[in-house]
Amino acid sequence: MADTPMHEAGYYDKQDLQKVKCLLCPHFCLIDEGASGKCRGRINIKGTLYSEVYGLATSVSIDPMEKKPLYHFFPGRDILSVGTAGCNFICSFCQNHQISQSAPSDIPGLRHTSPELIVNNAEKSPSCAGVAYTYNEPTIWYEYMYDIAIRAAEHNLKNVVVSNGYINSRPLDKLLEVVDAFNIDLKSFSNRFYRDVSGGTLAPVKRTMKAIRKKGLHLEITHLVVPGLNDDEGEFSVMADWIAGELGEDTALHISRCFPAWRLSDPPTPLPVIERFCQLAGERLNYVYTGNMPPGSTGSDTECPGCGAMIIKRSGYRVDLPGLDQSGRCRFCSETVAVVA
Repeated sequence: MADTPMHEAGYYDKQDLQKVKCLLCPHFCLIDEGASGKCRGRINIKGTLYSEVYGLATSVSIDPMEKKPLYHFFPGRDILSVGTAGCNFICSFCQNHQISQSAPSDIPGLRHTSPELIVNNAEKSPSCAGVAYTYNEPTIWYEYMYDIAIRAAEHNLKNVVVSNGYINSRPLDKLLEVVDAFNIDLKSFSNRFYRDVSGGTLAPVKRTMKAIRKKGLHLEITHLVVPGLNDDEGEFSVMADWIAGELGEDTALHISRCFPAWRLSDPPTPLPVIERFCQLAGERLNYVYTGNMPPGSTGSDTECPGCGAMIIKRSGYRVDLPGLDQSGRCRFCSETVAVVA
């Protein structure tokens, strides 16, 4: 692992006997001296909590914005994506478990990457709209993310957070001042699922999404359908109703197939399940998309909610905007389309 200076973490209280209580996420980990929290990204050294992942990027690469996925935020543009290691969830089906379920000390060859270097790299690419904090759970490397975001905003770059939404209100409120867009992974609408499968609870995730929407920031939601765990049609319908009622009918929802990964060996989500969920969500929401589908499948294009005309055409990560004018309206009926471009 890279030899990098320790960076004191924010959002914690000192306890007796050199213990600390982390206040970053709803786990509220009580951490003994020399130990790390559940996320593996914060360590107690002699009564001071430090970030173990500050500056230690496991990946830095330029991706299409649609890969986050964000379909309604600068469509067709690229974004510099960065991630570290660790996560405050333990989802058995995690696609990025090699980094999310690892401490930085478990990953060889990490090099310190400063916030300034991240921003400089984003500025070098003319197609790059900003910086995305992704790959593993970015809230556990809050200090690193925030320092990059401040510098990115100073250079007129956009900040995008791809997160499970499991963060406490005080750090979230500060983050909302510098972030432009979120994709929140809403794993289920069952607290039992969050408790038994992810190791968390549902209520904080709902609270996070409502706070993002109240702040007026761009929000899209990803829902990975895992066979036998969160594929109940009735529960999904309740979730879609809640999104429409609490977050708005224009909230883009990405419904994705799950493939075997980490501890999950079940077959991929059946296509008819995804198609049915897409139909149900489409009765409540204006923008519903499918993910991880076979080539040639439908469900990735954006249609005008007013006249049904094709607004944005997607083929893989190729994006065309045949129906969107410069003011963000449909070229055919002048309906306002919920796209930031």
